[in-house]
Amino acid sequence: MRLIANCLVTTSLVLVTVLSVGPLRAADLDAASNVDAVTVYPDGASVTRVITLDVPPGDNTLVVKDFPLSLDPSSLRVEGEAGTRLTIGAIDARPPRQVAPASLPEIDKRIETLKDERADLQGIITAAEARKKFAERFAEASPVGLGEKGEARPVSEWRAAFSAVADEVATANSAIRDAGRKQREIDREIARLEADRAAKPPSKLEVRIEVASAAPTKATLRITYAVRNARWTPLYDARLDTGAKDRKPAIELVRRAEITQSTGEDWSNVALGVSTVRVARGGNAPDLSSLIVQYPQALRPMAAGKMSDRSALTAAPASEPVENFAKRADEREALAELGAFQATFRIPGRISVAAKEGAKSLRISTATIVPDLAVRAVPVIDSTAFLEASFVQGEDAPLLPGQVSIYRDGMFVGRGKLAATAKDEIVRLGFGADDKVKIERTVVKRNEGSAGLIVTTSKTDERAFRTTVRNGHDFPIKVAIQDQLPVSENEDIVVEMLPASTPATTTNLRDKRGVLEWAFEAKAGEVRDVNFAWRVRWPKDKGVVMVPAG
Repeated sequence: MRLIANCLVTTSLVLVTVLSVGPLRAADLDAASNVDAVTVYPDGASVTRVITLDVPPGDNTLVVKDFPLSLDPSSLRVEGEAGTRLTIGAIDARPPRQVAPASLPEIDKRIETLKDERADLQGIITAAEARKKFAERFAEASPVGLGEKGEARPVSEWRAAFSAVADEVATANSAIRDAGRKQREIDREIARLEADRAAKPPSKLEVRIEVASAAPTKATLRITYAVRNARWTPLYDARLDTGAKDRKPAIELVRRAEITQSTGEDWSNVALGVSTVRVARGGNAPDLSSLIVQYPQALRPMAAGKMSDRSALTAAPASEPVENFAKRADEREALAELGAFQATFRIPGRISVAAKEGAKSLRISTATIVPDLAVRAVPVIDSTAFLEASFVQGEDAPLLPGQVSIYRDGMFVGRGKLAATAKDEIVRLGFGADDKVKIERTVVKRNEGSAGLIVTTSKTDERAFRTTVRNGHDFPIKVAIQDQLPVSENEDIVVEMLPASTPATTTNLRDKRGVLEWAFEAKAGEVRDVNFAWRVRWPKDKGVVMVPAG
């Protein structure tokens, strides 16, 4: 029989059951639970614990004391099965009461004995210090150079006196050191006993579940709750095979989940999944308030000890990527459960993730993709030619933003970032420098002057550039060169691209004003030039500057 209940909800069915069992008395039943399944979100986790026990007839309260303190009590839910009719009543979570140690009298007696021993040692130290002071005063006050009648004493007697004083001081110092060491050991033992004597603060949460049964039954209950101190971060491996004349290029894209948790409980041998749902964002979009235009108000001095809400905001630490050096043949892949609004990946087998053990990286899935390869360069900034692979994201599960480890023909070439990408959107990944493609950008012309038929009416800035591309491969390759045409936001400033320019393939590349791209296929060993020239004209009585767009 299946049963379900929510936190702090007692239905009328429970009251009927209470009346039916009549004279049976309620009892507390101690029970233990085990973590069975966990679903990790980017900002939290849902944990399911299982309890299997024999329930006696009547009203009973299951007392389970192994839940983490970090759980959200309002998220507690209980469901399960039993051999007969079993009703779940209220569910309550509370910290267990602090309990004093059972051996309190023995601890007090031991502390008292140790304090007596410490006092005895202090007496030894006091006596040794007095003995030392007496010897030192004797050495200062007693003349050793003259005899009873004023005659000089033999040197041998001086040495005997010096030796006696030194022995006394050394003996006293040794006694003081030995007693001090023993006192320190006693102090440490007393501190340990005092800590044991104090009531221990609770490290676990106590969950109480009211159940009622008309007959003895064996029940299995599943308690689900939410915790916040857990997360998973997407990581990717992108392994590019650049191909050959008889083989097309291919990318092996590996999804990974890097899981961390500090919930206060270990997830040992659990069914583990990761979901794209972001539970901390809530269910509704934010509300907008009215936007008021007014004259600025005089600033009021801030009271001491207060800070603005903005100053209290801090950014969450980024998760450092963790390399997984396990053999690829041993890595398991998750089973994707795709919904209309989220994706959940179930890791096969049973997984263990201990609290505060650091990040654990697990493989989710692998896809083999045929990309388009091109060499892309922005010589106005860097003349390096970078190999870029692009492809259409064809999976229903979106690619979440995360770091990607880049491999080209089996070699690790660096790390990059993958942007959030939905199905049918284009993904672009860089795979490092292509040293066989040489890019060189030179300034052909730079002329600043004036313009006007008779009278100078404006100033001009005219520039021309040539970018030379050399394909050193023995096969053709696509090349894309990017440059920038100045953009004017004032009608008095006129920008024009000059006829000497090679026509651009794309203008305003990816909606960036003035960004141009020349795309072409360079044959094996081919050298090709891209010419680019522009002129800026503005009123003679003004000056202009060119600054990057914010």
